[in-house]
Amino acid sequence: MRMDDVAAVGAARGRVVMLVDNGVKGDSRVQKSARSAAEAGWDVVLLGRAAAETPATWAEGGAQVRLLVMPELHERSKRARGWLKERLSPSKSSAATSTPSTGAAATSAAAPSAAQAASAAPAGGARAAVLRSARSAKRGWDRLNVVVLSGVLGNRSWRRLDPELSQFEHVYGPVIDSLRPDLIHANDFRMLGVGARAAARARAAGRPVKLVWDAHEFLPGINPWTDNPRWHPAQLAHERMYASHADAVVTVSEGLAELLKHEHKLPLLPEVVLNAPELDHADPAGAAPKPLRELCGIDAAAPVAVYSGAAAAQRGLGIMVEALPQLAGSHTVFIVPRPESRYMQGLKARAAELGVAERVHVLPYVEHQQVVRFLSPADVGVIPIHHYPNHEIALITKFFEYSHARLPLVVSDVQMMAQTTRATGQGEVFRAEDLADYVRAVSAVLADPERYRAAYDKPGLLENWSWEAQARILDGIYTRLLSDNPPARNSTTRSAARPSP
Repeated sequence: MRMDDVAAVGAARGRVVMLVDNGVKGDSRVQKSARSAAEAGWDVVLLGRAAAETPATWAEGGAQVRLLVMPELHERSKRARGWLKERLSPSKSSAATSTPSTGAAATSAAAPSAAQAASAAPAGGARAAVLRSARSAKRGWDRLNVVVLSGVLGNRSWRRLDPELSQFEHVYGPVIDSLRPDLIHANDFRMLGVGARAAARARAAGRPVKLVWDAHEFLPGINPWTDNPRWHPAQLAHERMYASHADAVVTVSEGLAELLKHEHKLPLLPEVVLNAPELDHADPAGAAPKPLRELCGIDAAAPVAVYSGAAAAQRGLGIMVEALPQLAGSHTVFIVPRPESRYMQGLKARAAELGVAERVHVLPYVEHQQVVRFLSPADVGVIPIHHYPNHEIALITKFFEYSHARLPLVVSDVQMMAQTTRATGQGEVFRAEDLADYVRAVSAVLADPERYRAAYDKPGLLENWSWEAQARILDGIYTRLLSDNPPARNSTTRSAARPSP
């Protein structure tokens, strides 16, 4: 179908504006949602956040992607940083540790002795002490703010606790209004309020807009993204304030659906849309990456354990390095968004200490349509995550990617993935953070890989774990919500009205 035909059909079904608080690329769930909705005939515009100061736009299949530029953080935050920088400047900290100079002292300062040079060292220590003191004072003040503002303002406290949430509104809000959507699809917790307020404005203007909230994780159970004590309470208050505004809630697992229903007293159980790969694993337009083994210089006979996804300590990647001395000849490949991050550099340094540096390989992400084919030359797909509330309740993206690559799995004993892996027989489960048990699990898989691969021959298993199946669920939700409120304008009018980037 030609692009102009897609636009005309989409306009007839309705305009969907999707919201996400990232740069879209790297977020496979959002990319697939936009693409499949456009293929189903919806007129889709996906708004994301630009990493740089220049907006960007491109096509994701039949959907239009637009990245919006976020302004600097709130002026108060800039002033606070300026104050801290001033307090830590060398002149300030030097003054704090110096005494009035005599003429002789001033003369000797022009050519300091070794003793005098050594005596200057405490200035750096003074700056560190000032930094620690300032940070401690700020954290104490932030905690007090949380208590006071939460007590006085309740859920409205998010506006004062995290000004960045309001900045999303200032940037995204006018663009959403100009697009005149029939349905808003808000991804995750920071976009929920933006979508709810945009829908409320449209309804006040006489346009019956529907709101879908796509909850990617259980916010009360996440590891906070920042050590600022205000951040997590702000996000929780914001989500509590707007969760009931959604006309439909979708999420990534049955366990998370139950938690969301209970946490927000939702009238209906959220529908589950798994973040599964597409059945068609053909490479997208453009050059495909070289095969995994070729990129790493690994011969066809050497066993390869692969991890694909975000890299952080709670993801448990360290155990894959620690195990290599006990897994003779095997290699570990990490496919991560930032191969040069401090965490990954630490893993490589540890591999060198263990004498296995040549068997640890770190690669960047590939396009989400390429992931399954890229992973398939490996022998084991590993998910070594630690026990955190959000880790217990979902079958995460890499679980499905490994499955479509027909890799035997080795997963830690987090509840949902351990339960599913045991039920299907597609891999082995080990006790999280237990090195000996991890080595046992990997050894068992490598000893008889075909036993575990056979699980994928079960009729319907991979078909049900496909994005095509999930897209039908999402399309059904859109259709149901808009069935009583068909778009007011005809296809010709809507296509002509579509704003240019």
